[in-house]
Amino acid sequence: MRLIAPLRAAPAAVPALGALALMVVWATDQAGYPLTHWAPGGLIVLALLAIALLAGRSSIGALRWGLIPLPVRIAVGALAAYTALSFLSILWASVPGDAWEGADRTLLYLLVFALFACWASTGAAAALLLCAWALAMAAVGVYVLLHVDVAAHSAARLIALLPGGRLAYPAGYVNADAAQWLIAAWPALLLARTPRLPWAARGALAGSAVLLAEVALLSQSRGALYATPVMVVLVFALLPGRVRTFALLAPVAIGIGAAAPAVLRVGDRVSALEHGGVGATAALHATSSAVHTAVAATLLAALLVGLAVAAGAAVESRHAVAPATAARVHRGLAAVAVALLVALVAGGLAAAGDPLARARHAWDTFESPRGYAANATTGSRLTGGLGSQRYDFYRVALDQFAAHPLLGIGADNFAEQYLAHGRSTETPRYPHSVELRTLAQTGLVGALIAMVGLGAALLAAWRALTRHPDPLARAVAAAAVAGFAYWAVHGSFDWFWEFAGLGAPAFALLGLACSQAPRQVAGGEATFFSDANQPRADASDRSQHTRARDWRRWCLLGAGTLTAVAAVLVFTAPWLSALEVQSAARVWVRSPAQAYARLDHAARLDPLSDEPYVVAGTIALRRGELAHANHEFALALSRAPGDAYATLERGAIASAQGRPRQARVLLERAVRLDPRDPLARAALAVARGGGRVDIDELNRSILLNAQQLS
Repeated sequence: MRLIAPLRAAPAAVPALGALALMVVWATDQAGYPLTHWAPGGLIVLALLAIALLAGRSSIGALRWGLIPLPVRIAVGALAAYTALSFLSILWASVPGDAWEGADRTLLYLLVFALFACWASTGAAAALLLCAWALAMAAVGVYVLLHVDVAAHSAARLIALLPGGRLAYPAGYVNADAAQWLIAAWPALLLARTPRLPWAARGALAGSAVLLAEVALLSQSRGALYATPVMVVLVFALLPGRVRTFALLAPVAIGIGAAAPAVLRVGDRVSALEHGGVGATAALHATSSAVHTAVAATLLAALLVGLAVAAGAAVESRHAVAPATAARVHRGLAAVAVALLVALVAGGLAAAGDPLARARHAWDTFESPRGYAANATTGSRLTGGLGSQRYDFYRVALDQFAAHPLLGIGADNFAEQYLAHGRSTETPRYPHSVELRTLAQTGLVGALIAMVGLGAALLAAWRALTRHPDPLARAVAAAAVAGFAYWAVHGSFDWFWEFAGLGAPAFALLGLACSQAPRQVAGGEATFFSDANQPRADASDRSQHTRARDWRRWCLLGAGTLTAVAAVLVFTAPWLSALEVQSAARVWVRSPAQAYARLDHAARLDPLSDEPYVVAGTIALRRGELAHANHEFALALSRAPGDAYATLERGAIASAQGRPRQARVLLERAVRLDPRDPLARAALAVARGGGRVDIDELNRSILLNAQQLS
């Protein structure tokens, strides 16, 4: 009962705990990326928000818009305006269905932020929420380690979990996989600093930070590698309690460093096993041994660090230290921290060699059109270079911003533009940067709204961090902001906005920090919501409430109801449509009529998406129903005229049916839409030469390419 007592003082704490549980579930399966995962989650968050509103009406922490800190109100309003702009972008987006999906995801983040930020929360309640989430993520990390350990007895299963020697499970994308652990690791680390938590909780959080960092290291994410020192600088530069932070960071870093060689060895072993074939018994045995050693080292390091921190916390909580002794310890730790920092910098420079040469190499590999192949071929992947195709992604995103500077190209409408203007062989759907996503897809208007909202939220968090009288509340604000900051830093060069399992926790953490901000300003002094100082409704409040006009209450109730109904509809329609598409894809072989009926229903549910028609056309092609396929692809193009695949298939169908002129027109357009597609160019060459395109061969090649890309 004592454990859950803090939840009673904060009306939104229990719904917020439900939202965090949802995010943990997302973490176990593709980090919430599929629409069929996060869209129903949006409905759940909407319901939790309604519960918080209803539960708080008569409670001490009831929501009163006028008492919400002004920065929080600005942040909520700006995020609402950005959401509205995302929905409006459907009007000018070339792929309206994708814009709707992107706007829905933004709406999800708005609801999450509002649920965590708008209600006042005690430091104890917020700490309970943050601890529960961080420890739950650590438990998921333990499950992942054990799952990998069990899979180590099968080469095929192990390679599926660690393709290329990098852990992709359970997110499905290695960089997102690393990020979801580190977003939780930073709050766990910083929350373990505070003496206001029980010593056992501090030890568990410190051990969790080690474990989460090691699981992230299994993914060998260069983005995580480069985001981590940025986070270290931000933490020491901006957060108070630097000596205490260092005192905790030291054992955690030692634990991570002790297990890191064994963890990194797993990637090398799995990569060698993958390239050497799955039948090599000796290689499989060596890989299994490396996996067992890494799992054991990780669990042991986490346990030892947790016990060490718990023991130190127990001593600190039971033995008061004289101020003079505390001052000497503080000075000693500060001196050690400075010396260690100097040693690390010197060691890093010595290991890196000429810093200018390293910087030139990093830029050359980043800019190189050869992508990953431009990296060093020897040594660790983490230090080999910056080669990827992100330079080209960013170039196209900036070009689209320059072409549409005011309102952008529409939410999540990057894919078609990259097909038309990119230079690499990759087909990214997103720009791989939250800043460039904002600029390219919502323009200067969206970027300005986003900056205002983010700045207001960070201001509210800073006020909580520096002005709250409760040390536990300040610690929660610092830890929560650190989790959001990691998402923002790493997301600056990766596509994390599109993973609800990453974006939703980030906005929840930012909102949790905002919940500790001063609730109101009276007599020039800030009033905080805490166990000792809780806002209560007095007689004048009740009198003002009874004097409020009935029409105003009914108007607000009506507007809120309409908004909630609209939110339900915009989440439900694309979700149910996607479920119908998935169902049709499963049954079309044994029941094509049923599949077509479900796809027709999916198209009616989501009147903007071209996917149901594309899938129906593909099924018709597989069945040899060319006329039906042509009709379905034509319907798809009526919704998304720039769909290169549907255009290519219509051109191939026209060629096969003996309509050479129409075939050339369509195939020429397909090449313009995707100039780097060799299949489209080959089909056009056949059509121009007077031949007929072999549709079966074309689709076999398309399927083979899709399998290679996946």
